[in-house]
Amino acid sequence: MNRRAAREKALQALFQIDVSEIDPVEAIKHVFEEITPDLFTERLVFGTLENQSRIDEYIKPQLVNWTLERIANVDRAILRLAVYEMAFEEDIPVNVSIDEGIELAKSYGDDHSAKFVNGVLSNVKKALEK
Repeated sequence: MNRRAAREKALQALFQIDVSEIDPVEAIKHVFEEITPDLFTERLVFGTLENQSRIDEYIKPQLVNWTLERIANVDRAILRLAVYEMAFEEDIPVNVSIDEGIELAKSYGDDHSAKFVNGVLSNVKKALEK
């Protein structure tokens, strides 16, 4: 499984966890159905969940006139996933994480999601560089 597909599965699992509050292992099993879960996907899901409070602290200052709770669930999951990669996955270039987040937003978000995600992630990148 390539990394883009693994990110999609991770997003689907994180979305389920956020909306339904189901166990992460069950969410991963659900998105993979009959095939064995991908290790990269598992790392993304568990890494995002384990670092969620720190990730949210990177995101919150970048939300002009918004709160994290008001953001669409899918956009919130995309932001958390991308910021996890940006802040905690040293082998993935930050620009790749941003680009992948934007692509996920184009596929899973609404008409404004990609622009919103791009703006927030670009600002997170600047904050991480300080």
